[in-house]
Amino acid sequence: MATIEDNQRPAEFVEGLAKGLAILESFDVTHPEMTLSEVARRVGLSPAAARRSLITLQALGYVQQKDKRFHLRPKIMTLGSSFYFSARIEEVLQPDLRELVEKFGDASSVGTLDSEDVIYIAHVSVQRARRAAAVMGARYPACATSLGRVLLAGLSDDALEKYLSNVHPKALTSKTITDPAILREEILAVRESGYATTVDQLDYGITALAVPIRDMEGRTIAALNTSGYTGILTPESLVTERLPALRQAASHIAHAITRYPVLQSIMGT
Repeated sequence: MATIEDNQRPAEFVEGLAKGLAILESFDVTHPEMTLSEVARRVGLSPAAARRSLITLQALGYVQQKDKRFHLRPKIMTLGSSFYFSARIEEVLQPDLRELVEKFGDASSVGTLDSEDVIYIAHVSVQRARRAAAVMGARYPACATSLGRVLLAGLSDDALEKYLSNVHPKALTSKTITDPAILREEILAVRESGYATTVDQLDYGITALAVPIRDMEGRTIAALNTSGYTGILTPESLVTERLPALRQAASHIAHAITRYPVLQSIMGT
């Protein structure tokens, strides 16, 4: 969940709105429903403050209560769909992802960096396996994904060092890199090569290759990947067979987004 330090909050910061959004963000795959006390503890609010926000969200139709437990209602999906259509995701990003999936099979995604996480803003897949889902809006630790490592490699030296100083990677699989020193080496290698590969870092069965999407000044503003099943694919085969097409698609996307101010703003240009 996103947090803002007190000294970084603008003068007109609305505390109540921030609390409500934090509560909405607190629901996820491991917390699909919670009691009032669980919500308060997860968000870091007093039970009274959490209750007021939950009552407001319930009145607005975003949250529902059943047997003392709260859960999200389908109306919450309208917030994501508003972003999808206003940012022209279907028009600008999805065609290149579909072309990659039609050519190679498997899956392809675009993601951006948000604090220590990567957020998937577009995704196309023909995969049906049970594993970490890369659906639009999914959020995962940047250090455990090919997209995230490309985005981290695109940070300035100062920003990268700040990230590495603050991050505490969790072992999502037995292969997840959790040592910041080794992670630094991996990210610097991505800077050098211009692409990232990962094997079973986020979840078992995921082998992926990612490249940066850069703006006109050469800044990394997003990342594009292709992924498939570990055991069928290797990082070496992805680089050999898919890297040229992936880079071409990234270049095409970079050129296309220059025509859409909303998408440029979202990607940090």
